[in-house]
Amino acid sequence: MEGKKEALARMDGGMPVGSKGDAGVENDGKGRTIKFRKPYRFEGKEYTELDLSGMEDLTGADMVAINKLIERAGSSEAGLEMTLEYAFYFAARASKLPVEFFFTLPSNEAARVKSRVINFLYGSD
Repeated sequence: MEGKKEALARMDGGMPVGSKGDAGVENDGKGRTIKFRKPYRFEGKEYTELDLSGMEDLTGADMVAINKLIERAGSSEAGLEMTLEYAFYFAARASKLPVEFFFTLPSNEAARVKSRVINFLYGSD
């Protein structure tokens, strides 16, 4: 029977370290880099991958700041950290890219970002 950690990794496209899975996830040992299925252009620059290793450096204060941003925009639902919008703000802080980068991603790549953030926050690394 598959353990919780393995199930979470599989949900997030996890593969053995150093391999590239069907989901285009380059596993750096912690699964913090997403290889885009096709190049993505944003503000005149082409991106082939997204490095989210900066998630390791974010703090509770960052999470509170993100919650306040979203609440000021009118959302007051419980479990904000499970939303796509929260994942975008979290990933923007981690990658040092503008949040607009994430809002204009193709839907399949946006879903992969959300999955990666949620797995980071709730997975058992």
